[in-house]
Amino acid sequence: MSEYNTVFVGLDVHKESISVAYAPDERETEVNYVGQIGTRHCDIDKMVRQLQSKAPQVLFAYEAGPCGYWLYRYLSGKGLSCVVVAPSLIPRKSGDRVKTDRRDCVSLARLLRSGDLTPEYIPQIQDEAVRDLTRAREDGLSDLKASKLRLKSFLLRHEIRYQGTANWGPAHLRWLADKVALPTTAQRIVFQEYLRAVTQHTERLDRIQEQLHEQVTHWRMAPLVEAYQGLRGVQFQVAATASAELGDLRRFDKPRQLMAYVGLHPSEHSSGGVRRQGGIAKTGNTHAGRVLIEAAWAYRYLAKVSRQIQERQEKLPPAIRDIAWKAQLRLCTRFRRLSARGKNPNVVVTAIARELVAYMWAIAQQVQLPAVS
Repeated sequence: MSEYNTVFVGLDVHKESISVAYAPDERETEVNYVGQIGTRHCDIDKMVRQLQSKAPQVLFAYEAGPCGYWLYRYLSGKGLSCVVVAPSLIPRKSGDRVKTDRRDCVSLARLLRSGDLTPEYIPQIQDEAVRDLTRAREDGLSDLKASKLRLKSFLLRHEIRYQGTANWGPAHLRWLADKVALPTTAQRIVFQEYLRAVTQHTERLDRIQEQLHEQVTHWRMAPLVEAYQGLRGVQFQVAATASAELGDLRRFDKPRQLMAYVGLHPSEHSSGGVRRQGGIAKTGNTHAGRVLIEAAWAYRYLAKVSRQIQERQEKLPPAIRDIAWKAQLRLCTRFRRLSARGKNPNVVVTAIARELVAYMWAIAQQVQLPAVS
């Protein structure tokens, strides 16, 4: 006969080990530390059998981390309930300065029992695959930028300056190939290696972007990516990244919940009759926040449906085009008004990005996605 009705299990997951603790459903009962197990499936199956002998219902929780969602998917595939929680949302005592694997899993079990853990959104396998591709593109952009900076810094140290109007265009590349002359063999080797690195990173980025277009075409969230592009500033790369990082926005009941999820809402420390608001919270998805900020800069100009936007909106229904135009009218006006009040440009563009994601939420309500298989 089982000892309890339900046990709440906290897991502290690492590369080679998992620390396990469980809390019975009786609140006055202490949390029990089981110990460490391996990460093989047979080790997990043995742990599950031991816990199921104590209660017919077993609930698991662990922190999101570098090990990803494989454990969640494995436990869910066996019909078990499991939640993954963001480390930043786990309640902690301010004076607690001791951190061990045992204390972490015991704390997770206790908080899971008390209902104080906030589950994280778990993407589907295909959604996570597209997200990995968008992040690989972001890494490629960062590597390309760094390689270009190294080459330009090297040339500047040797008093070689490009006098053209645009860097890295055809004229600049011809100048690098024909006009750069260095006095020593070692310096010429360094120059060629730096130039080759720029070329390789450019080709790598092109390959990733080509694959991203191909994968999104067959993705279940392709209708959302296409619909988001009806908005000004939201081109393919921004739409694909936002969709991959944020998932289906229809799961949010209100746009304010989405703003908080992205981390673009202002921080606040109010007490009594005094209200104090600070900078943005920055607690959300940094990848999504970056592309939204990038898109928000497009609203510093007057509202206008350009030829590029018209081409992106051709196949979109009138309801989505109307939302996109309302977004332009409001956000372009708001950008100018905030700038006229002397607000810092970074503050202005963050406020625009916060409202832009709300219009993306409104567009998502108009899109029908295929059911998840």
